Amino acid sequence: MPRNRATGLLLAVGLLLLLPGCRLLPNRSAPVPPWPGSPAPSWQWQLSGPLDPTVDAELYALDVFRTSLEEARRLRTDGRRLICSVEVGIHQESRPDATRFPAAVLGRPAGIPGQPKGAPRGRWLDIRQWSTLEPVLADRFRLCRGKGFVAVLPVGMESYTRRTGFPLTFDDQLIFNRHVAELARQTQLAPGLTNDIDQVLALEPYFDFVVNEECFRRTECDRLMPFVDAGKPVLHVEYEGSTVDFCTATVGYGFSSIRKNRNLDVRRDPCPR
Repeated sequence: MPRNRATGLLLAVGLLLLLPGCRLLPNRSAPVPPWPGSPAPSWQWQLSGPLDPTVDAELYALDVFRTSLEEARRLRTDGRRLICSVEVGIHQESRPDATRFPAAVLGRPAGIPGQPKGAPRGRWLDIRQWSTLEPVLADRFRLCRGKGFVAVLPVGMESYTRRTGFPLTFDDQLIFNRHVAELARQTQLAPGLTNDIDQVLALEPYFDFVVNEECFRRTECDRLMPFVDAGKPVLHVEYEGSTVDFCTATVGYGFSSIRKNRNLDVRRDPCPR
């Protein structure tokens, strides 16, 4: 190839990489936190009830709005790593920033992890409207970082599989989830993928860990192996049965597995490691 043509091709590729939505590789500008016990650190996921800081777990996944600065500081002082559980694809009316979401992005009712039966449900968000959602999510992520969280567990990452009230597609979800991962990195938070098991293979390069609910009950745990193969933690929870039912299989996969109540209170039955 003539030199001038080769130079032109390189310039064209460089310009393509600068265009929005045309990044060919995930942005890894933020370092992956040094997870203790990687690739399967012990973890606790508590979104309801009084926080118990004595649970024997290396990682704590907590609600950013319910966790106080003092609670976060105490956990960090005790050597815990904090994961920020925050809605990204779901609107919850009780949140202090709920009014920042315009009516045009609010869809059908949605369930919210950690909410007891009978509690008000959330609503799905129109994830196609990234320019509207981004400022609110950016402020939420900055709140996470300000409280000392090192990673984010985004809630509402598989909207396209639900009846949201919007005609969301597989590609809409991929684009949104990659935006969420990039926004987390810009805030110096490690991005986690929550569920969305049908897109694990495509999204693994963009995320530093995955949180999964009930892959054993759904007989789909093997689909999380791209994260294990990449040396990234798989934080897994089951809500039914006992640890005897699933631990042998999931620990064999390399997961960090626990059994929890569906309201995600303090109870935690970990699999032996």
